[in-house]
Amino acid sequence: MNYYNLHTHKCTAQKDRIELVNQYPWEFDETLTTYSIGIHPWYIDERRLELDLKVIEEKLSLSSCLALGECGLDKRIDIPMQLQKTVFELQIDLAIKYQKPLILHLVAAYDELLEINKQKNINVPVILHGFSKNEKIAKQLLDEGFYLSFGKYLLRNPELKNTFIATPNNRIFLETDTIEESIESVYNKAAQYKEVSILEMQQIIEKNWRNVFLNHNF
Repeated sequence: MNYYNLHTHKCTAQKDRIELVNQYPWEFDETLTTYSIGIHPWYIDERRLELDLKVIEEKLSLSSCLALGECGLDKRIDIPMQLQKTVFELQIDLAIKYQKPLILHLVAAYDELLEINKQKNINVPVILHGFSKNEKIAKQLLDEGFYLSFGKYLLRNPELKNTFIATPNNRIFLETDTIEESIESVYNKAAQYKEVSILEMQQIIEKNWRNVFLNHNF
């Protein structure tokens, strides 16, 4: 069985790993076989915004591009929230146009996401990467039909255990993002918390991956 890594910034190219490598439009790597591409809120640059969006649209039409992201909102940075919302909504429109899932970076802006989802009626899968919040916030997002991806905080914050256990198996993904730990270590912790074998955890994630990225059951 394979280890599916929902979000990473580093391609390991190991045979038993399927990795969705995060790409930015201004430093695109043509050699990657599976990737997502988007404008992270930290790196919004109005001077190149039109070109960045053009590159994203070009790549979304390719089969190797599985998702748009990471994109989203972050209230803890200096970039104005209105500009962040504008760029986020433009990317949502592209994801809907090309029917590609969205991988989100979201910090302290859950109400804003729910409002945008209501306005846009997003009809593609939405995955919150690096999820680290409590069961109440998780339920709000799950009730909207979103997926939650767990990684760094699953390994480092024991208080996240209850949130992870409460998240239905058909709505979870696992990732490494930028941590040094391997995807295997994330699977080990996830399997421990869910009280299943590593193989069963691999089967759970593979089924979710196929539903979201391959079968387009949305």
